[in-house]
Amino acid sequence: MNKLTPQEERVILRKGTEAPFVNEYDEFFADGTFICRRCNAPLFSSESKFNSGCGWPAFDENFPNAVRRETDADGRRTEIICENCGGHLGHVFIGERLTDKNTRHCVNSVSIRFIPKGQELPPTIHE
Repeated sequence: MNKLTPQEERVILRKGTEAPFVNEYDEFFADGTFICRRCNAPLFSSESKFNSGCGWPAFDENFPNAVRRETDADGRRTEIICENCGGHLGHVFIGERLTDKNTRHCVNSVSIRFIPKGQELPPTIHE
């Protein structure tokens, strides 16, 4: 697995949340792929990213079999987790009608890394 900073460990390994509106990818809309910061697994295309106004990067679709959904410890929300490494990404919300897909993956920027279109993706790290 990739070496993580203390902030990345707090979010990815201990299911923390970064502050809204001050993170790296909230207002970021370049073409490319968002990968898991812990294991490099491709998670989201920039084509699925949209401005939800929530303060965190939002995507209305993940790559097939890239993200697992589990009921959060609070029992009210649905956590999204990297299917490959089990790292915490954020939460998914259904029914807000923000896009035609009616889905918002609300993702912590420290859980993902952006690879620009045309640049080779790093290999996925398996445990």
